[in-house]
Amino acid sequence: MPRFDRYLVAQLMAHFGFFALVLVGVYWINRAVILFDQLMSDGQTALVFIEFSLLTLPNVIKLVMPIAAFVASVYVANKLISESELVVMQATGFSPFRMARPVLLFGLMVMLMMAALVNYLVPLSRMATVAERATLSENITSRFLTDGQFTHPGKNVTFYINEIDATGQLRDLYLQDDRREGESMTYTARRALFVRGDNGPKLIMFDGMVQTLDRKTLRMSVTRFADFTYDLGALLVRSVAHKRGLTEITTGELLWPGSDLLAETGSTPAEITYEVNSRIAEPFLATAVALIGFAALLLGGFSRMGLWRQIGFAVVLLVIVQGIVTVAPQAGATMPQGWILAYVGPGVGLVIAAAMLWWAGRPRAVRPVAA
Repeated sequence: MPRFDRYLVAQLMAHFGFFALVLVGVYWINRAVILFDQLMSDGQTALVFIEFSLLTLPNVIKLVMPIAAFVASVYVANKLISESELVVMQATGFSPFRMARPVLLFGLMVMLMMAALVNYLVPLSRMATVAERATLSENITSRFLTDGQFTHPGKNVTFYINEIDATGQLRDLYLQDDRREGESMTYTARRALFVRGDNGPKLIMFDGMVQTLDRKTLRMSVTRFADFTYDLGALLVRSVAHKRGLTEITTGELLWPGSDLLAETGSTPAEITYEVNSRIAEPFLATAVALIGFAALLLGGFSRMGLWRQIGFAVVLLVIVQGIVTVAPQAGATMPQGWILAYVGPGVGLVIAAAMLWWAGRPRAVRPVAA
């Protein structure tokens, strides 16, 4: 690799690492505060919070990598122009395309790192998060298995167990549910059991009754039952899912989807095809925006006022390309050939960058000097 390329790639990678660290820190802390509030309100320990926070890191890094690549490219280009280093390279005969070659190499390096995240690490982290939430729901259930005490699994819900025998059965159970406006339901049973269900823990009650009080009419109805199932999953956890979604499956598994995978995810072949192509195309966004940031700053000549207009123009182009990437899934996942739209955002970005490099290298007319 020529010395100029090594120098510029080293500059880009160093600043990319710094900006990525800052952006990940800001975004991660913002997400962690929300997560901390949710977990602490459920009575979880700091260890659980750290575990869930670490599982969100791959997705956070994936989101900020294109932005960090763009900012690094703009910063380095502005620095080299202000210090006249690029002017010297242009004087030696370097064209804008030649000067952008190390930026392309830098963008491809970021693309490879992002591809590993998008296709493997992020799906695994999301799958692990779902598994941890399922485990957490069972742990939350165990908190309420305390005999002789009134507990509150959820808002306007009161739970009481008189005794827990050696076999794990609950004796003389009382459950009051006041979540519905204008209605109060009271469940009593001689014995009950906690069991796992598809959507979370369930309470199976035996030999009991349900008393329903209408607060408006003050009328009460009583229903006796031999067995009754009460869903605790909606109370104890916000989201419990045992079936994987598309975002929780690695790309290698999605390349050859079978009928079992279609049934598990509830997705159509078109949705899976778009998801795979979206994961292939998304890493190229980092390459495109890095080239856009560098090429935009080459459009203007030297100015004592700086390159703020070019930087603003680069930011506008970044927003446009990112907008295309955001809008594309809405149509791409529903159309038979919609997977092509996954490549529109990165493709448009690369075309814009190439057009700006061409424009920056065009011959410029020289103004005649008056005698």
